[in-house]
Amino acid sequence: MNFSELFKLSGLLGRFSPDGRCLASCVQYRLVVRDANTLQILQLYTCLDQIQYIEWSSDSLFILCAMYKRGIVQVWSLEQPDWHCKIDEGSAGLVASCWSPDGRHILNTTEFHLRITVWSLCTKSVSYIKYPKACQQGVAFTKDGRYMAVAERRDCKDFISIFVCSDWQLLRHFDTETQDLFGIEWAPNGCVLAAWDTCLEYKILLYSLDGRLLSTYRAYEWSLGIKSIAWSPSSQFLAIGSYDEKVRILNHVTWKKITEFEHPATITNTRTIVYKEVEKSPSVETERLSFPPTRALASSLFSTQSKYDIAPVPVSLQYVKPVADRANPKMGIGMLAFSPDNCFLATKNDNIPNAVWIWDIQKLKLFVVLEQLCAIQSFQWDPRQPRLAVCTGNGKVYLWSPAGCVSVQVPTEGDFQIVSLSWHSSGDSMALLN
Repeated sequence: MNFSELFKLSGLLGRFSPDGRCLASCVQYRLVVRDANTLQILQLYTCLDQIQYIEWSSDSLFILCAMYKRGIVQVWSLEQPDWHCKIDEGSAGLVASCWSPDGRHILNTTEFHLRITVWSLCTKSVSYIKYPKACQQGVAFTKDGRYMAVAERRDCKDFISIFVCSDWQLLRHFDTETQDLFGIEWAPNGCVLAAWDTCLEYKILLYSLDGRLLSTYRAYEWSLGIKSIAWSPSSQFLAIGSYDEKVRILNHVTWKKITEFEHPATITNTRTIVYKEVEKSPSVETERLSFPPTRALASSLFSTQSKYDIAPVPVSLQYVKPVADRANPKMGIGMLAFSPDNCFLATKNDNIPNAVWIWDIQKLKLFVVLEQLCAIQSFQWDPRQPRLAVCTGNGKVYLWSPAGCVSVQVPTEGDFQIVSLSWHSSGDSMALLN
C-alpha cells in the first residue's frame, strides 16, 4: 500500500469528485482542488469566510462551499475558474445546503427551518418550499434524480411532500402516522420511501411513490426505538438498527421481518471468525540503528504496530454499560452499511464500541467479528468489491475482505489520528481524514 504526503485539512472537509478525477479539501477559508491521481493542485479558490461544508455537483463541474455563520454559499466552476456564484440568504440565515441531482440547482435551508430556497444557476430563478421539518434526514432524492421527498411539519402534524426535480412541481402531499418524524430515505430503486419515527417510538412506515402506505413495522413498544437504517443496494432488504442492540431485516415483498441479528457480549458460535487486534513490538534491524536515530526510524520505533490473531471461541468482547441519566445514551446499533454486492452487512453496537460485526446476508448469519484495541470511529465499504475499511482514531487503517484481515500503519511523522475515511469511486485509493 502506498501513501501520499500529508495535506492540511479543516473540519474533515475532504471529498473525491463523483467522476473520480479530483479531490477537494478545505483549509479554513481556502478550497484546494487536486488531481486525484497525481495530487497536483489544479485550482485554488478563496472564500469569504471559513468553509463549514463542501459538496460536488453530480457532473463534477461545480463545487459548493457553505459558510453557515455568514448565511452564504459560494459556488466555483472547474471549467471556468474566473466564474463564480454567491448566494446570500441574508437575515433568514442558513443551516443546510445541498445540490439537486441535476447539478444546476442549490437547495438552502434557512434558520429555524422556516423554508427551503431552491436557487437555479441557469435561469437565476428562485423557488420556495415551506415548512421543512427540523430532523436528522429531512430531504431525500431518488437515486435516478427524478424525485425529491421533503419531511414537513405544520399544525403539529408530520407530512411528506414529493416533488418532481425537473420543474419542482408538487407531485404528492400526504400526512404520516408519526408522533415526531425523524428521517426519510428512498430505496435505491426509487420505488419505496422509508420514514421512521423519533427514538421514543419504534415505528417505520413504507410509502410508494404515489403516497400510498405500503406497510408499517413496529418491533416493540414503551422503550427506545430506531437508531439507524440502511437499504441494501438491490432494494431487497431494509436493515433497521435499534436501541435494544439488535438489527432487524425486512424483505421487500411482504415488508415483514425475515430475521434479526443480536449483538451479544460473548461470541459462542464456532463458525464465527473473531479477528482480535493485538499489539506487536516493532522489529528493527541492528544494522539500521544509528545515533541519533533518523526521524523516520524514531517514528517507527515508538509507534505501536498491531496485527490480527484469530481468537478461539468463546470470546468475551469489551461491553460498556450506558449512563442511564444522560440524553442520547451510547447504546444500540449506531452504524449500518451493506456491501456493494449485497452479500454482507457491517454493523456497530455502541455498547461494544471496539467491535465491527460482519453478517453474511445470503446465509443470514454472523460471519466475522473484528475486535479492535480502540473504539470504532468509522467504516466504509469499497464501492467496487466486498472490502471494508475501518478506522479507530489512531494512525492505522484496517482492511477486511473475505480473504482475511490486515492492519496497516500509516507512515507519518508525528501524531496522525484517522477519524474518518472516504473511498475513491474506483476502489483503488482512499482519503484518510484527521
